[in-house]
Amino acid sequence: MWCGLFWYHQCPNPAQFPTPNLKKKTMTTGPMSDLQVKAFQQDGFVVIRGLLDAEETLLTLTAARQDEAIREHSMQVIDTKGRSTNLSLWNHPGDDIYGAICRSRRVVDSMEQLLGDEVYHYHSKLSAKQPKVGGAWEWHQDYGYWYQNGCLFPDLASVFIALDPATRENGCLQLLKGSHRMGRIEHGRFGSQTGADPERVEAAMKRMELVYCEMEPGDAVFFHGNTLHSSDPNVSDHPRWGLICCYNTRSNDPYKESHHPNYTPLLKLDDSSIQAMGARGSETGKSFLEAKRDKTQSAN
Repeated sequence: MWCGLFWYHQCPNPAQFPTPNLKKKTMTTGPMSDLQVKAFQQDGFVVIRGLLDAEETLLTLTAARQDEAIREHSMQVIDTKGRSTNLSLWNHPGDDIYGAICRSRRVVDSMEQLLGDEVYHYHSKLSAKQPKVGGAWEWHQDYGYWYQNGCLFPDLASVFIALDPATRENGCLQLLKGSHRMGRIEHGRFGSQTGADPERVEAAMKRMELVYCEMEPGDAVFFHGNTLHSSDPNVSDHPRWGLICCYNTRSNDPYKESHHPNYTPLLKLDDSSIQAMGARGSETGKSFLEAKRDKTQSAN
């Protein structure tokens, strides 16, 4: 179900959202440390503080708040309680600030370091939980979706970059530490979402640490395609917007076509390209995923 009208109904003018207090912090550059790589391998995720600096975060948030294409092509994802999250998704990076981020060396080189192979852009998305009405995401693995797209191995990962403060009150990401070692879990339908087998999730939660990934704007979490994660609804007075960039490895090129791309070489950009791009929202003609084309949403 499309939610362009919903977006405007729930949030008449997203550009009028107050800008979060963006603290000055040192930008994270260069490859990850051995300890960070080890954390990803053991826990299934690693949090990087200040992946974007304050100026880069403000440029991205400004572009997203004012991006008409993002609003017009937003999908409404309903949880089991009837709450909704606005999700805009695109396959190709694009000549805009989102593309500059997902092609930046600090992101791509880190992904290649974590996955041990050349990576390509699988897709990116903007997830927007509006105040009071933003919905939950059921427990799931991303590979629970992407398995259906012909990816033989779970050699994929995502990075969630906070554009607003992400707190427990506004529905920050939750992860089960070490759950990526469980392998792929069966997924089924819950609300309009695809989620992991509840019995298996319940058993995992008794043995693994639940981590609430609270982040400041510009912070990011890299997580493995098999890491179980979810988020609660936004019951606060503040929005929770985040940019999610997803990558697949070259050697894991899907054996069949789907609504996400097969291997396409990714042109890396210098980190300075983010600020140079400025608050440039979606490029003209950018192609977004339509809900009816998302085959994984109907997978049992």
